[in-house]
Amino acid sequence: MAETDRIPTNLRTLMILEILGRSDQAMTATEINAALGLPKQTVHRLCATLEQNGFLTRQGNSRRFQVARRLRELGAGLLYNSRDHIARRQILLDVAHQIGETVNYVVPEDAGMSYLDRVETDWAFRIQLPIGTHVPFHCTASGKSFLASLAPAARKRFVATLTLEGMTEATHTSQESLLEELALIARQGYALDQEEFLEGMVALAVPVKDPAGRFVSALAFHGPTQRVKLSEAVERVDVLHAAAKRLSAALFEQS
Repeated sequence: MAETDRIPTNLRTLMILEILGRSDQAMTATEINAALGLPKQTVHRLCATLEQNGFLTRQGNSRRFQVARRLRELGAGLLYNSRDHIARRQILLDVAHQIGETVNYVVPEDAGMSYLDRVETDWAFRIQLPIGTHVPFHCTASGKSFLASLAPAARKRFVATLTLEGMTEATHTSQESLLEELALIARQGYALDQEEFLEGMVALAVPVKDPAGRFVSALAFHGPTQRVKLSEAVERVDVLHAAAKRLSAALFEQS
């Protein structure tokens, strides 16, 4: 590497995180360095430091690194505190006005799907899941939307790690039935919660994607079965799809 092309020391760590963030799979330090051209020991040392401090984690017992909880929380915080939060909020308000039920913006984390933002319905009778609430992957519309976004092989591996707790009688408690529904969700482009998380509540979610087509978050709405029928929820899917495109454009504005 020429002297004029040297990467500043304080920029190297950020570039490692950027490379991992763009990848759809875990990477070894050698693979990361293929894009940086730094001394091998430097990249190994920086990756080890990031791992020790909770920004990276290894995939199983392998030498492959992937983003960890602390880095995901950093990314979520940056999104929340940026001007994009204002644009996102306005889109959620618009969707809530059109649908008339509680609308949620949900992101995946280690413990499940996390409610990053929401707009409550004006109805007095409503199901409250506050911002910051964590809900399971396997029995929520947002969680299944995330799982369905994974490639089939990765999806199968991920589901195999889950504890499929039966939250209601409708919850998937077998990997086979869950994987079958996830394949359907991947084809149809939306996910339903058919009283799988809470009895008396249904929900619908669609994915929000980045310009590369990767899952970023889920846009969802939920309501009580006394007011929202599944057939009526599905009729509103076009509203969510249109809003998901607006969210993607707001979050990843192209110059």
